[in-house]
Amino acid sequence: MVINLAHISDVAKLAGVSSATVSRVINGTAKVSEEKVRRVLKAIEETNFKPNEIARSLYKKSSRIIGFIVPSILNIFMSEIGYAIEDEAFQNGYKMILCNSDENSEKESAYINMLTSMNADGIIITANNENLEKEIHGCTLPIVVLDKDANSRYMATVQSDNYMGGKIAAQHLIECGCRNIVLMKGPDKYLSSRQRFCGYSDACKKHNIEPLFIESLYGFKDGIECSNKILKHFPNVDGIIASSDMSAISLYKVLTEHGKNVPDDIMIVGYDGLQLSKIMTPEITTVVQPIEEIGRLAARLIINRNKCKMAECKEYVLPVSLKIRQTTKLK
Repeated sequence: MVINLAHISDVAKLAGVSSATVSRVINGTAKVSEEKVRRVLKAIEETNFKPNEIARSLYKKSSRIIGFIVPSILNIFMSEIGYAIEDEAFQNGYKMILCNSDENSEKESAYINMLTSMNADGIIITANNENLEKEIHGCTLPIVVLDKDANSRYMATVQSDNYMGGKIAAQHLIECGCRNIVLMKGPDKYLSSRQRFCGYSDACKKHNIEPLFIESLYGFKDGIECSNKILKHFPNVDGIIASSDMSAISLYKVLTEHGKNVPDDIMIVGYDGLQLSKIMTPEITTVVQPIEEIGRLAARLIINRNKCKMAECKEYVLPVSLKIRQTTKLK
């Protein structure tokens, strides 16, 4: 027989205890003797009792759910972060709900309201629109934001060191002998793209190299469009820093179609360190973001806050590294 919280009396009768004792055992809200706990657990097993999770969440003000709101589930970088969040959450007895916003502020607001009504334990969000502060106004859930400056309305922000990422990418190409280095620059509304551009520019200026860039998003089609623009506007280019590993793949495709040899004619440095960057041929030299650490840290911040009941309001910047592979070489 499958019963729910409305039939908790069935479990209590079989165990020979009160319904209140069964509730205490299920929710862990008070100490119960070991002997009664054993009887209740045995009765639960025999009746195949299934606690009503919605009722439990209303009672305990916790559903053990973490929401993850992303701009696009098609973004592989977001998918890999989501994998780490889900795994960390599950290992700690939580579940993750993935919400795709399409960078639409109305959808983001709707998901935030939904997660609030579900008594979610917190929200991890990657949102770069200017309305985010307005969207979360009045939201009482802990919020961890990826790729944003610290703000008192967030519990914490988590990001990698994008300034250093742009800098080490440019430095590597310079060490490889490149002098006409073009950056696929993300939109200015993204904190990460502004930081990468600063790092890239500082490295170029240090070696008296003119910073060159064309704005690009991070997807495959965006990379194709930007790659063609680079060849048109900068015919002497000898090194390119892609906006992502996915756009680096687009770039390689366009360059080979135009008869360019990688890395002999033009070198490529990707960005992100996706699994994809090392399974394609040639393997992509890339700036590696600590994707798994970002996801796990974001999840732990919410989980640990619920344990400690402490406000964080902290900014976490994680280090990046350069993985040298086949799309660059020393001359």
